Amino acid sequence: MKQLNPWIYVVLTCLFELLWVYGFNTASKPWHWGLVIGGIALDFYFLFKACRSLPTGTVYAVFAAVGSAGTALMSRFLFHEALSWGQIFFMAILVSGVVLLKLSDDTNPSGDSL
Repeated sequence: MKQLNPWIYVVLTCLFELLWVYGFNTASKPWHWGLVIGGIALDFYFLFKACRSLPTGTVYAVFAAVGSAGTALMSRFLFHEALSWGQIFFMAILVSGVVLLKLSDDTNPSGDSL
């Protein structure tokens, strides 16, 4: 069986994180909570799979940034909560940090590290 690109697992873990956070805000019946728990389990499974092939720090940074920014945006657009300019600014810093972290991966071809 062909191995999936590990970045697919990163995308899936980010997607499932946002799905279960949405579920926290909307679940009202026991079976809803069962779906939320299942979403959390799948989320961490995909996180585990991503960390097996990619640097854990990079995976977690993407996971945390997408989760933070995605949750704030979801709160604003789906649940009509306020979003301040400060929150927008710091989400931009988070996303910029993840992009810069990814760009810094494998930039040292000699393999030397700190």
